[in-house]
Parts: sequence; structure tokens; C-alpha cells
Amino acid sequence: MLKGRDYLKEVDFTPAEWRELIALTGKLKKAKKNGTEVQRLTGKNLVLLFEKTSTRTRSAFEVAAYDQGAHVTTVTSNSQMGLKESIADSARVFSRMYDGIEYRGFGQTIVETLAEYSDVPVYNGLTDEWHPTQSLCDSFTMEESAGRPASELSYAYVGDARFNTGCSLLVAGALLGADVRIVSPEALRPPRAVVEAADKIALETGARLTLSSELDAVEGCDFLHTDVWVSMGEPAEVWAERIELLRGYQVNAELMRRTGKPDVKFMHCLPAYHDRNTEIGEKVFQEFGIAELEVSDEVFEGPASIVFDQAENRMHSIKAVLVATLA
Repeated sequence: MLKGRDYLKEVDFTPAEWRELIALTGKLKKAKKNGTEVQRLTGKNLVLLFEKTSTRTRSAFEVAAYDQGAHVTTVTSNSQMGLKESIADSARVFSRMYDGIEYRGFGQTIVETLAEYSDVPVYNGLTDEWHPTQSLCDSFTMEESAGRPASELSYAYVGDARFNTGCSLLVAGALLGADVRIVSPEALRPPRAVVEAADKIALETGARLTLSSELDAVEGCDFLHTDVWVSMGEPAEVWAERIELLRGYQVNAELMRRTGKPDVKFMHCLPAYHDRNTEIGEKVFQEFGIAELEVSDEVFEGPASIVFDQAENRMHSIKAVLVATLA
């Protein structure tokens, strides 16, 4: 059903198609664990374009492709795209040589232009606006962890929800028919167009979507998600403003207790600033005196955290996208 399709943002898919990808993720993960995986992408070639740094997305695409028998070229800063050659021209060159194109970078218009001019599927590994490989992974991870469909689950995204992760989790939850809460200052909520798109999908699926500035909105949630307070590409000068806005929205033990769910789980797309063991974490501590940002170390390292299950599942869910669109 998805063969030859681009994978650019959640709103491009129907609820049935989203569920198909989740089911395929589970089948492929089980096959890899059991040693029964069948290579369905032998002879395929993928190019991975990275204008932003990457740990999980790059690793997941490369391992998923290799597992399935495909070959990969990874391109970081050594491409002419956007420098001496237009996005459109680059798309036409890449699609003559490769069977699929992944892009991780800045504006959504870039990956949309790649898709417009490419003759092969284009995959969004992250843009400022959308993160569909992450939300598919998160959809699968929540169902896997809870042991029941997402339509029976409640989850909240807490923090700065204007950008890719918050927007993608809102729309993915709408596709799943889930109970989704965006908990953030009013100034940091998803754009109106994203909320309207999610509301439209929710009319079909029965999803319950809530936008609130109140921390009590997490009550009853099975999962709490968060992300960094300053996104890739934003200037360092915004740290002071963002900390002021979000200091009260840290996911900590008290917020986990507010859910009223003793088995509530914590999720994060990573990387996370939960201690001072990163250059940025230490710099923020020296400047603002805060050792933990969007999540406390107690929660991140605690038994409720499933962030590394989530990280592994990026590979399985990305593999599902590749198999569904290329096999």
C-alpha cells in the first residue's frame, strides 16, 4: 500500500497506514531478535543527507538498510546541494543514482522540494517542523511498553511544543485515536495549522486532544514525553528566555506523581540534558546554575525511563518505513 511513497510528515498518512507501519515495525523487530529476518532490500541504494548532527537517526537508517541488504551513502557537509546546486537539481541527480533519499536538516520546504523533484521515495529524518520517524518509533514504543493499543492510552508532551517533536506527537496521537495532552506555556504551543490538522484527524479516529498550560493536565497519563528546551539551529541567546518560560515544566519525580499512575513511563527522543556531563549541560550550569533541564536525572535514570528502548526502536521503525516503501 505504501510502495513508492514519500515519508515527509504524519498528516500525509491515514490512520490505517500509520497502523500498518506500527504492525510492520513489530514484525521486523521480532524477526531481528529471533534471527529470522529476510532481506527485502537487496540491491537497493540509499543516500542519507545530514545538514544537522545525528546519532540515532543516522545509526538507525544505516543499520536498518544494512540489515535489509541495502547499500548506503552518508553525506554530511561535502555535498553541493544548496551551495552550488539547487535542491531541485540535487534531487534529480540523487534520484538517478539511488532508490531512496533521506534528509535531516532545517526547513520542511527542503525535504518537500526534494520529494517534488525526485523520482524515488524521500524520507524526512527531521526538519524544524516535523519528526515523523521519531513519532512512529514513539507510537510503537508506547504500545509495546503498555501491551495495549494507543487508542486506550493517554500521553502528554511537556515543554516547548512549537517544533518537530511536539507537532509530530500531537498528529501521531490523532492518527492513533489516543488521548494526547500538550502541556506548555501558551507561547510555546504547536502552530495553529498543526492543531487544526490534528483536530480534523481526531474527528475520524476519536482521539482526545488537549492543549493546556497547567501541569495538572498530566493527570491520568500513561507516558510523559519531553524534549530539549532549545532546538538545533536556534541561537544560544534564547537559553535565558527559554529557561524562564520552562523552568516549571521540568519532568521530575513530582510531575510523574501528578499523573496518578504508579506505572507511568518517561520518554525522550534524546539527547537529553539531565546532568552536567555534556558541553552544553555544563555551560548552562555555569551560566544559570541549573544542573538538570527538561528532565531530572532521577527520572531519566530511574525505573520509569524507557528512553533507550525508545532509541533502539528508531531502527526497527525506520526499517519498517524502508521496507514498506521500497520492498
